[in-house]
Amino acid sequence: MSKLTDKISYLQGLAEGMKLNPEKDSHRLILGILDVLGDVGESFEALAESHGELSDYVESIDEDLADLEADLYDDENEDIADEDDVPFESTIEYECPHCGAMINIDPDDVDFDEETACPECGKDLFPELPEGAEEEKEEKKEKKSKKK
Repeated sequence: MSKLTDKISYLQGLAEGMKLNPEKDSHRLILGILDVLGDVGESFEALAESHGELSDYVESIDEDLADLEADLYDDENEDIADEDDVPFESTIEYECPHCGAMINIDPDDVDFDEETACPECGKDLFPELPEGAEEEKEEKKEKKSKKK
């Protein structure tokens, strides 16, 4: 901004050196324009100063926010790490659809695309069901539970 105020001051100095007569209409116009330019220059300087202060303030808020985020997310990451330390039970209990035997299965060891035999009856534990069979099975269970 100092360039702008320097240029305005230069123009005002030129006008003084020309000894412009404020009684003449054309000279009065030029002097009026130079006065307005001086006011504009002062306003720009004040605005630049305010902008600098505001920029500093926003930067300090940003730093404070970054500190808060770091504290918050560090706590969350510690919670996640604690949850990861808990051992996960990898076996599930599954009922054979043919004989009803309860079998413990490790899902990581089973290929669900291939046939897996029940250790009790020897039949496939995961038979492919025809379309709508699952819904029929649910309806039968509901009817049985209503009868009881």
